[in-house]
Amino acid sequence: MKKYVIEREIPNVGSLDPEQLREAAAKSNQALRDLGPDIQWQESFVAADKTFCVYLARDEAIIHRHAELSGFPASKVTEIGNIIGPATGARPLDGSAGKAHG
Repeated sequence: MKKYVIEREIPNVGSLDPEQLREAAAKSNQALRDLGPDIQWQESFVAADKTFCVYLARDEAIIHRHAELSGFPASKVTEIGNIIGPATGARPLDGSAGKAHG
């Protein structure tokens, strides 16, 4: 499956209380159950007027179907090509930085 970040524009989502967030997550979970194993929700980040959700999915179409079923917009869907983090910039201990491996 491919990894995607879904930007959802939802006014005032950052001011929802824990119970409202729980209800939203339950609604999303129901849509995921209805869609089957070709889509998985990993996590979401909640900002003032948007959420940024990380999903594994067969394709972008199933993400849009989830948006329809759950009622949460998929304002922008971006496929993730690669992942980096702090360790990506660390120099290898074996001194192989910059050398081709083959």
